Amino acid sequence: MLPTAEAIAQRRAVRAFLPDEIAQPTLERVFAQAQAAPSNCNAQPWIVHVASGTTLRTLRERLLVAGADLQQYRPDFPFDGKFPGIYRERQHDAAARLYTAMGIARDDRVARAQAGLRNYAMFDAPHAAFVFLPEPFGAREAVDCGMYAQNLMLLLTAEGLASCPQAALTFHPHIVRELLGVPAEQRLLLGISFGHEDRQAPANACRTPRAALADAVRFHR
Repeated sequence: MLPTAEAIAQRRAVRAFLPDEIAQPTLERVFAQAQAAPSNCNAQPWIVHVASGTTLRTLRERLLVAGADLQQYRPDFPFDGKFPGIYRERQHDAAARLYTAMGIARDDRVARAQAGLRNYAMFDAPHAAFVFLPEPFGAREAVDCGMYAQNLMLLLTAEGLASCPQAALTFHPHIVRELLGVPAEQRLLLGISFGHEDRQAPANACRTPRAALADAVRFHR
């Protein structure tokens, strides 16, 4: 197991996975440990469904079809993909680094679209976790779910595993709810693909920088 600081430093979004599944005892241990996440009033508002095997293959097939059909795009939480100012610069930089690693030219729209659809294939990960937020919870409880998700991804990293948090996996919640038997009052907040990293995949050579401390944090005395 990695120390916490090292797990934080090593964790990153991985976009190509090996097919090998994680043993069920390891899955149960990691998800049990993730439950230690903090939450307002200890409400623990996250409801998590983990898809593997036949269920995940069916889900992947359905999402790949839906991903090419704008009529099926209806996320539970609004998402327009627009970032202002410095946030847009960071978004563009991250995309440029990823496409460069994959050998995709800036003006190759076909290749970029195909790369985008890979999100719905969960980058061939053998597992995916779907984090739901039950009604009537909102932004404050979504923060709690974010802390849970960070716990989960750091624990996976500490186990030598890889993950990728994906907004794209929330764009067709009606399909996810149908296949996983989730009631309508539980809204899909986040999807996380995870498994063993394919270290030979070009996409996984991508590295993105973080803002300087002074750009993000102000100390007051």
